[in-house]
Amino acid sequence: MRDIQSLTLPCGTSVPALGQGTWNMGESPTKAAGEVRALQLGIELGMTLIDTAEMYADGGSEKVVGKAISGRRDQVYLVSKVLPSNASRRGTIAACEASLRRLGVERLDLYLLHWRGRYALAETVEAFETLIRDGKIAHWGVSNFDTEDMDELGELSGGDQVQTNQVLYNLSRRGIEYDLMPWSVRHRVPVMAYSPIEQGRLLRHAALMSVAKRHNATPAQIALAWVLRHPGVIAIPKTGSVAHLEENRASVDVELDETDLDTLDREFAAPQRKQPLEMI
Repeated sequence: MRDIQSLTLPCGTSVPALGQGTWNMGESPTKAAGEVRALQLGIELGMTLIDTAEMYADGGSEKVVGKAISGRRDQVYLVSKVLPSNASRRGTIAACEASLRRLGVERLDLYLLHWRGRYALAETVEAFETLIRDGKIAHWGVSNFDTEDMDELGELSGGDQVQTNQVLYNLSRRGIEYDLMPWSVRHRVPVMAYSPIEQGRLLRHAALMSVAKRHNATPAQIALAWVLRHPGVIAIPKTGSVAHLEENRASVDVELDETDLDTLDREFAAPQRKQPLEMI
């Protein structure tokens, strides 16, 4: 099994390019133990970046993550997110403190604005800077920001401290390749790709199944390998079971060649013009 490639954030911190997402975790008490085991195995296998959010299961996801990382906090790069409805200066701080309590930790490695809302970006950035000063977060970033949002952010005092932009990106959602991804490369702001297999909806596509058969792999592994081939992109697939976790981890062993990429490009065309940023 190959090592997971690492990626360096603007702050200089190295993180694995393949992490663990937790959207939809924490919603069922009967699944919680399996979710904890999967996350712990992921940590053991090098998928040490774990992404969660206060929105996921109304904090339930953070509680699952807290159980999974108990006793191994120093092995994990921990990411959570503040809802835009909470993203005022005072609200951001209060939301972060609530997330820390649910996670059972003293500090987040990275704290993201989940998407833009009614509060001014400057107010949220000010709150992030306060949280850094108070030792409650190490760094901050954003999620679901389009190119013009990133430009606006960059013009703010402190806006150049953004560490990542977490956006929807997979074979069927390639719109960011037209302008947002080139912007991210120019400004050295990594993209964190959520739903890299489109929550499983991609997996029965004939082209993906054909490439998977060629590599003796699964369609999910091909979809992840396609996302991971991009330098500057972190993939955070959900890992709700041990079997799913092991399948995701093995995607690192898949090397796509030009024939594979041509096959996928024919079925999942790259954008030829600017498209609105997609969200799910």
